[in-house]
Amino acid sequence: MSSDHDSDSGIDPSAPPSGTGCVECDAAGGWWFHLRRCAACGHIGCCDDSPARHATAHYRDTGHPVIR
Repeated sequence: MSSDHDSDSGIDPSAPPSGTGCVECDAAGGWWFHLRRCAACGHIGCCDDSPARHATAHYRDTGHPVIR
């Protein structure tokens, strides 16, 4: 049996992206080098090479370990 959400891995390919850029950087007027998309919920955050590192902050806040 298969579903769009793999609860064992935490991956939900049907989760829509949270935006076209880093949500937090867009709100604060920040910038980024690269973007990371959370495979569990679709949150878009900036990478660890970016000043604010929002993708890692999202992981710390939610525990969602998988990115694309």
